[in-house]
Amino acid sequence: MEGKACKVIEWIVSEGLTDYRQAEDWMETRANAIAAGRASECIWLVEHPPLYTAGTSAKERDLVDPGRFPVHRTRRGGQYTYHGPGQRVVYVLLNVGERGRDVRRFVQQLEAWVIATLDQFNVRGEIREGRVGVWVERRNKPAMPDGRAAEDKIAAIGIRLRKWTSFHGLSINVEPDLTHFEGIVPCGISDHGVTSLVDLGLPVGFAEIDVALHRSFSDVFGEAPARSAISAKHQLDDITS
Repeated sequence: MEGKACKVIEWIVSEGLTDYRQAEDWMETRANAIAAGRASECIWLVEHPPLYTAGTSAKERDLVDPGRFPVHRTRRGGQYTYHGPGQRVVYVLLNVGERGRDVRRFVQQLEAWVIATLDQFNVRGEIREGRVGVWVERRNKPAMPDGRAAEDKIAAIGIRLRKWTSFHGLSINVEPDLTHFEGIVPCGISDHGVTSLVDLGLPVGFAEIDVALHRSFSDVFGEAPARSAISAKHQLDDITS
């Protein structure tokens, strides 16, 4: 990571399951290097083993089954969330300082990125005031008490900034075991469920979602990340190299 950073956003895809704590260490190292001008920005796509993470706003009562999976305390924004096989986790390491220092706008861009990605599979993702993440209507489920269509969460968003460099990011449910969400109150919201692309009847895998993410990133951010496929082991070895 030494030397002058080029103005290229690196697009990294790690295969297999990536240890969460090692991923956090790698992100912190890379974020510091980006802030210091010693590394390029990057988007890192990973998959984790089953685990729960607690953000800075997490409430203990929302950890319903603390013995079910490992619980990782983290300094990203948000509450409890689940990561596991079948979920595409997208870590976003970008220089927000060079993008106007507007955190609200940056989060809106992340939401728009998810929505544009889902749109490529004819899934209408929406945001809701007071509810973090991206939601889809479920008209095949009983309506809400006020008559509105039921809604399930399909994507979560939670970021952290250090010296105006973002890390952590978002996750999209492609084909996770949805029962694994039952050990927490996801993002503190108990009156709505969770869903996935496969749960919606779409036979989508990581290969398809990754292509859609790459394409829609350019549409939302106006920049095209440079592709690179690097194994998780190679990437995590960089922490100690």
